[in-house]
Amino acid sequence: MKLPVSLFVVVALAWGGSWAWRSHVSARDGERLAARVKPGDIRMISSQSCGWCTAARRWMTAEGIPFQECFLERDAQCRADYLARGGLGTPTLVVRGHTVLGFDRARLLQLMDDEQAEPSRQR
Repeated sequence: MKLPVSLFVVVALAWGGSWAWRSHVSARDGERLAARVKPGDIRMISSQSCGWCTAARRWMTAEGIPFQECFLERDAQCRADYLARGGLGTPTLVVRGHTVLGFDRARLLQLMDDEQAEPSRQR
């Protein structure tokens, strides 16, 4: 059975549009986070063999988002903090005291937005 060429065109266009949208959203996420994050707000607990950690490090660095990073294999205090936070996987991000398992840009933005809104709620 031969599939029509138009099906391949539709699939290619959908994939291309999806990729372009993800790239656009990723850039907006980076701009929004960079505007809200101050040095010391984000600490990433990483493992040397963690591909997601590498991806998170590259993205935050490329977007100009300040963060600190420690590695479980090299730093006993880092490992202790990781275990105290449940030790479920890497990267584990500590965002203004909140634990975020995995690199979740939406959750980081939510935490930054919640922290920004907090002072106005107290008035």
